[in-house]
Amino acid sequence: SGVTTVQSMGARVDGPVRDAFARGVLPGPRLITTYEWITEGSDEELRAAVRERVEAGADAVKIFASRSIREGGVPTLTEPQLAAACDEARQLGVRSVVHAHAAEAVARAARSGCTVVEPGGLADGPALAAMAESGTYYDPHTSLVIQNYLDNKDRFLGIGNYTEEGFSFMEGLLEGMVGVFAEALATPGLKIVFGTDALAGSHGRNWEELIYRVEVGGQEPADAVVSATSLAAESLGLGSEIGTLAPGFDADLVAFDGNPAEDITALRRVVFVMKGGVVYRNEPG
Repeated sequence: SGVTTVQSMGARVDGPVRDAFARGVLPGPRLITTYEWITEGSDEELRAAVRERVEAGADAVKIFASRSIREGGVPTLTEPQLAAACDEARQLGVRSVVHAHAAEAVARAARSGCTVVEPGGLADGPALAAMAESGTYYDPHTSLVIQNYLDNKDRFLGIGNYTEEGFSFMEGLLEGMVGVFAEALATPGLKIVFGTDALAGSHGRNWEELIYRVEVGGQEPADAVVSATSLAAESLGLGSEIGTLAPGFDADLVAFDGNPAEDITALRRVVFVMKGGVVYRNEPG
């Protein structure tokens, strides 16, 4: 589908899969993994959890700072806890990816110097401004994954927190995220990157999220493309290696039937995919 780099959060099985992709044993995207999420503990326990993931081979760490949106998305970690975890990651030279919904959880992550917040579905103006001020990247998930849950409600209902109340929260998020995204676009200096979250039914359809951001969310097509290429690469710490078409960068090239910088729906019409100089798709014109 034209996605040449993915970030998975995560499980230990990601490690050998990542390495097999890198060696060319299996065809697949460049894979970055955090291994298991970090969810709770004292400041020192959180630091220890970060160290354990990194020493085991994780490329970054994923920290949960709020409950699932199906449980209201309320904050679960204090600012000192977040600061400890994100500081430990920074000292070890890896990125901290924070799951946060509530505006206060988003703001705490920003003030703690964490690298990126996702999906930030309940963020408000001050939380968005805090991310802009701290340089924290914002990875909003505006449509694809939530819509997929709603479309497949009968397959999820009754499992864990997939309750009627949980689905009501997700329906509210789907409506509210359009406004949050519009406010994010209007926030000076906020670095908005493209990510989707994913599960069965949305894998391989990731571009639908970007199309939605343009057609419904109001983002300019060219800005959307940048958010999925050079800016996304920068947020992954790979800005000098991928995401830009220039000498010295890895040859990741994707061609479409049409120009997505003018017509974002061209993203649905992938005709050529190259990753690291290897062609994976080449359809005759």
